[in-house]
Amino acid sequence: MFAAATAACSGSSLSGGDGVTTGALSSGGMAATGTRVPSATRPSNGQSPALDMAGRWILGSSNSGSCAMTFSGGANSRDGTVAPEGGCPGNFFTSRKWNFEQNQVVIRDHRDQPLAQLSAAGPGRLEGRASNGENITLAR
Repeated sequence: MFAAATAACSGSSLSGGDGVTTGALSSGGMAATGTRVPSATRPSNGQSPALDMAGRWILGSSNSGSCAMTFSGGANSRDGTVAPEGGCPGNFFTSRKWNFEQNQVVIRDHRDQPLAQLSAAGPGRLEGRASNGENITLAR
């Protein structure tokens, strides 16, 4: 799903599970051509699709450096675990899980407190803010 969400940002075409290819998404969940996006790429409950977070990401902080983090979850997962590597900026060494809520990825610590909220900003890239207000990015 992350590929579908980021394809929309780059203007690439999308292919739903039913094989129907559409144009890029507009903000209303419609393809740029006016064709409704197939339900396989847009959940029927009206929420935005979850991102594919599984794998290794680099967390970058505007003031404090960067570190690698491994996220669990599949293509349609709305939550999973986080395994930070050494040297993470701020409190990100306490990252333990993530979830997708209100069109954002929320990284949470070992006490379930939010550390950051990020939104898709392009293929393989998320941008947002840490709970202390610092700008952060996640990139593949």
